[in-house]
Amino acid sequence: MGKYLVGLDIGGTFTDIVIQDASSGDIWIHKVLTNAVDPAESFIKGIDETGIPLKDIRLIIHATTLGTNMFLGQMNIKPPPAILITNKGFIDVIEIGRQNRPELYNLFFRRPKPLIPRRYRIGVSGRIDAAGKEVEPINQVEIENIVKEYCGEIKLFIVSLLHSYINPHHETTIKKIIMDNCRDAIVVLSHEVDPRPREYERTTTTIINGLLIPVLSKYLSGIREALDKRGFKGSILVMRSSGGVSSIDYALRYPASFIESGPAAGAVATAYIARQMGIEYALGFDMGGTTAKASSIIGGTPLITDEYEVGGSIHMGRIIKGSGYPLRIPHIDLAEVSSGGGTIAWVDEGGALRVGPLSAGAYPGPACYGRGGEHPTITDAHLVLGRLPNALGDGEIILDRGAAEKAINKLVDSLGLDVDEVAWKIIELANQHMARAIRLVTVERGLDPGLFTLFAFGGAGPLHAADLMDIGFKEAIIPNHSGVFSAYGLLYTDYKYDFIEGIARHLDEVSKEDINEVFKDMLNKAYKRLDLDGLGREGVKIFMYLDVRYWGQAYKLSIPYNGSIKDTEELFHEIHAARYGYMMRGERLFIESARLELYKVSLKPKSIMTWSEMYRPNPDEYREVYIDGDWVRASIYDWGKIKPGAYMEGPALIMMKTSTALVPDGFKAVVDSLKNIHLRRLV
Repeated sequence: MGKYLVGLDIGGTFTDIVIQDASSGDIWIHKVLTNAVDPAESFIKGIDETGIPLKDIRLIIHATTLGTNMFLGQMNIKPPPAILITNKGFIDVIEIGRQNRPELYNLFFRRPKPLIPRRYRIGVSGRIDAAGKEVEPINQVEIENIVKEYCGEIKLFIVSLLHSYINPHHETTIKKIIMDNCRDAIVVLSHEVDPRPREYERTTTTIINGLLIPVLSKYLSGIREALDKRGFKGSILVMRSSGGVSSIDYALRYPASFIESGPAAGAVATAYIARQMGIEYALGFDMGGTTAKASSIIGGTPLITDEYEVGGSIHMGRIIKGSGYPLRIPHIDLAEVSSGGGTIAWVDEGGALRVGPLSAGAYPGPACYGRGGEHPTITDAHLVLGRLPNALGDGEIILDRGAAEKAINKLVDSLGLDVDEVAWKIIELANQHMARAIRLVTVERGLDPGLFTLFAFGGAGPLHAADLMDIGFKEAIIPNHSGVFSAYGLLYTDYKYDFIEGIARHLDEVSKEDINEVFKDMLNKAYKRLDLDGLGREGVKIFMYLDVRYWGQAYKLSIPYNGSIKDTEELFHEIHAARYGYMMRGERLFIESARLELYKVSLKPKSIMTWSEMYRPNPDEYREVYIDGDWVRASIYDWGKIKPGAYMEGPALIMMKTSTALVPDGFKAVVDSLKNIHLRRLV
């Protein structure tokens, strides 16, 4: 068995790779530019360039944004053709939706294009009522005729019938008929993907999952085949949107669970380091080449939500309700804004400076990359202000300051400022956008930013950490390996499986035995999945929840379940009062569904943060750097020469292998035993 573990995160600009020797704990890092058209090529190229024989690699854990990119129309990926089979009279559910109007005053607003064209949406006979009783049986001949008509043309059949979460008999019957008459078909059933009430969300979730199966299958199978040809004998796991990892087999069956796997990795890494340091409230801030993302971690666990819209519009860090395709899959609660290193700055028709949402990506990239980019970006602004080294990505990109100045100079006349001032304004505006994302996962969740420690990472995050502390943070931590921190986090995650069963009954209509039977069934499924993936049942953690709401209320709360219905009711009222400011004890409660989360804890290297005796390292050089609206003489430190205990005061730049940390005047930076940088204000 190989001795190396590999975390590989494909981002919008760079593909980051972290390699760890499982026996010694030693770590190596590597970066390659992402091929936006063929990300699998970046995967294989990155592995090859590490120089480590594939036969010596035990495990590769991969994070990908392939699913998100498909629904955003990127990377030349088109959804495969599919047939939607539903009840008669309900073929337009995915177009009618919830009647949300994302842009209230836009008379020309258009809803997202339906994921499946109307001509491929078919209503069939048969009906199950809300109690799970059969009202009308399935017409087998009708289903056979549908399969005969489309089997030669389309191989993907998605089935979503009313109340299948209570009684799935009709869906399973249809699947059997399809497989008997079209043996190479892919059949996706809604009760297996999202067995909960609300047919619109259940149907869109099932469709998204179904459309991803052929795409992800081709991608992962291609990677596996390429690795096998090179002699790889280890395992591949994929990061889930909820922060755990699962096998490729699970990913191919439930690919919608992996649609936000890339951003989740950074939150997992933050949670791991926060637990090591004993930090109760941590905020992960990940600024890469394309976007900036924020996530809140409390008690060493990222906040989780199951409300997400794939391909939705984003305004000030918020996903606009009704602008995308609803996906009910647990994922880490993230706020994302278009403020990455490659985000383009421009002047609008009113003469105001704007930053984003367009990005230069990896190709052609920022103007300073020298790859044909002509638009000014955040990275160009930092280079003009003297904040970056001469090269990025292990020397793969030699930065051209002249090209950066030329690009930013295009905005000078429109704004009436000189090049330095324009560059500074670009940074200020980007900081404002990123501050909004941070407030979304703190203030708008009822959390005080002053309680949190900011973890700034990604290739560009450490350059903005000090500015973002103005939100109320007392300390910012720039993790070791900050430029590849998300890939680093892949090595420190756990296996995780989520199981959901619809209940759709009033709380006073169910007994403790009824609820326990539901959880028992889910637990059996969870253990079977562990056995299939060859993980064993040792070190397993189980968490149970009931999704509860007041009868007639639109939204539910997830309540931890301890085996007592009375405790569940009381806890619901308390959480509702804390969240919304009121409770209604006299109202009936309704249980939508039961959820079970299973964690299989993975082995992780143990390292303890300590403080060494402090010393002041000598700067390697001095440089003029533009900070806070003026040029100042800054100390420049080479990260490779700094030892734990180092104490540095601003203005300074710390040049790391994969990122650069900015220490403004009035700040100090202290390095702990794990070589994390602690950034604080001088008192």
